[in-house]
Amino acid sequence: MPAPPAPAEIHATAAQRLRTDGQRYTANRRVLVEILEATDRPLTIGEMLERNDDLALSSAYRNLSVLERAGVVHRLVTSDEFARFELAEDLTGHHHHLICSSCGSMADFTISPELEKALDKAFARVASDVGFHAEHHRLDLLGHCADCG
Repeated sequence: MPAPPAPAEIHATAAQRLRTDGQRYTANRRVLVEILEATDRPLTIGEMLERNDDLALSSAYRNLSVLERAGVVHRLVTSDEFARFELAEDLTGHHHHLICSSCGSMADFTISPELEKALDKAFARVASDVGFHAEHHRLDLLGHCADCG
């Protein structure tokens, strides 16, 4: 699996994707990308605002929507009322999620390349059995975090 891009590459890719979508890579959008780049898990908008109190709530919502449409960020919905956001997987590297069914918290995890290959092979077999061509997979494990027991 290739290594995730360096921060400068992430920003160049974000700027290019936004230009392709007819948008600019504004200072607030850059701040949101930097916040997501610096974390090891998907964040709610509230958590992003805690990391930079110069951001306004309405601006964060609006800019995350633009970043999502341009393919820079990915929105994840869990069992609670708050969506979480992370950089698009091609900007961070392939990973999976642990999702708490009680509080909605999320954590990223990775598995060995050997296990990824085995999963890809198994998923391709399942997809092929019904005439589907799988291009990619996402794996979310649902359960309870340490806080929720």
